[in-house]
Amino acid sequence: MRYYIIAGEASGDLHGANLIKALTTMDNQAVVQCWGGDLMQAAGGKLVKHYRDLAFMGLVEVLFNLPTIFKNIRFCKKDMQAFAPDVLICIDYPGFNLRIAKWAKQQNLKVIYFIAPQVWAWKENRVPAMRASIDKLLCILPFEKKYFKDRWDWDVDYIGHPLMEVLAAQMNLPHPLPRLKDEPIIALLPGSRKQEIEKKLPIMLSVAVHFPGHHFVVAQAPGLNDDWFASLIVHQPNVHVVKSSTYALLQHSQAALVTSGTATLETALLGVPEVVCYKGNAITLALAKYFVKIKYIALVNLIMEKEVVKELIQENLNTDNLVTELTKLLEDNPTQKNIQADYLALKNKLYSGEKASEVAADIILRTLQHK
Repeated sequence: MRYYIIAGEASGDLHGANLIKALTTMDNQAVVQCWGGDLMQAAGGKLVKHYRDLAFMGLVEVLFNLPTIFKNIRFCKKDMQAFAPDVLICIDYPGFNLRIAKWAKQQNLKVIYFIAPQVWAWKENRVPAMRASIDKLLCILPFEKKYFKDRWDWDVDYIGHPLMEVLAAQMNLPHPLPRLKDEPIIALLPGSRKQEIEKKLPIMLSVAVHFPGHHFVVAQAPGLNDDWFASLIVHQPNVHVVKSSTYALLQHSQAALVTSGTATLETALLGVPEVVCYKGNAITLALAKYFVKIKYIALVNLIMEKEVVKELIQENLNTDNLVTELTKLLEDNPTQKNIQADYLALKNKLYSGEKASEVAADIILRTLQHK
């Protein structure tokens, strides 16, 4: 079979890579062409576009980059026509992928959506078009199956969360900075997009001077320019950077300051107390408050339906608040015990008993056999 897979972010690249591995194991004739990143390429996909050229964060930023987005859509259609796949597999990234899915369905292609768009949070009006374009919708959050059935009478597949298998394969990693192995560490996870890093990392780093007994280690995402990233780092003895070692860093950290997104869930599943940080374009946030229907921004809190981890959003993301919340996490108090109990409950909710990528690959192959 010929598979065309589109992921537009670092997390999609990670899960796309595991899906490619599962597909090529189950289908020894598999040929994969993809939009994604280094991991999908290493897993055997022929990389067409890298996600670092695709990821635009926020409504305003998307508007400014519309010419590039439309150019990419045109290119994608031509590339798919030339490749002639048996199936299009979309991984999250709904603003782009839903447009391509609609077009692909018009070309009589099978369309599988791996990692459902979060329409339960906003843009519910997308669902009718999704039903018309998508042959199989694969969900990774436990409440999504019920949402689509109860709200839209749509039978979708819950496959478990792909992070569970990712983290299971990354346990007991060596210390990313051996010289600090006996020192207390606070991890800083500022994200993978330049826009979000520029807004949040300086605020996160401002906390370091208030905790001279701890080392603050910044996780630099793969694909980011070293010189550009280094220009944002505060030069003081207890500030350090590691690249492409986020899981190892978290496993050796006492607490973490984490930008909103998949990283908040990764941090929780690794058992690290965290503060969730978000600061974006003011217009984007104002529009989000009007349209978004959810109470929390952190996946941990959304899944658990309560505030398990503290969220500092927009003007509340400042040095004083970060110092206050981080101090709470570093103290031995009931808060720590409550967080760990909630983290355990979170793991139990997300574990389906099988690897999500293998479940997804099996569904994809069975769907194609009935085309």
